[in-house]
Amino acid sequence: MEKEQPGGLHFVGKKDELIEAKRSFRTLEGRDILIIYHQTVFYAIDSYCYHAGGALENGDIEEIADKLCIICPKHKYKISLADGEGIYKGTDPREKPPVPRWYSKGVKQRIHMVTETNGDVYVKLSEDTCWIESDFYQGEKGKVERAKAAAAEKKLSSVND
Repeated sequence: MEKEQPGGLHFVGKKDELIEAKRSFRTLEGRDILIIYHQTVFYAIDSYCYHAGGALENGDIEEIADKLCIICPKHKYKISLADGEGIYKGTDPREKPPVPRWYSKGVKQRIHMVTETNGDVYVKLSEDTCWIESDFYQGEKGKVERAKAAAAEKKLSSVND
């Protein structure tokens, strides 16, 4: 299905089909991408969570601290769909009493640009050259790392049973 257009745009599907699917998985230039349609907006993010390579495809979407976030089903890590920022709840022990607040971990998940023209939807891969943590689980090396993470988790759960 992937057709690269001028300017690095990759055709990922028809708008109506992607809206109906709500979430679609695509591999573009060897990178696994999740395309999400939520509340009239398309988002494209790396498909595997930056933390331990969990598939984000079935993650819940919630508004957290005024940001629309996908929640990794594996370990409940929260990731902003708009900018890939990791969000967590914590307290400052210096506060009396400590009050739980949402904090940012910074950008952890690579996001990609989505455009729509005449019913066709395109994704342009991020051109940001700095390393982002979700890069670790991409490509052939990422496939190996995801398998290692899954094996380690399986071993840990069998020890705890």
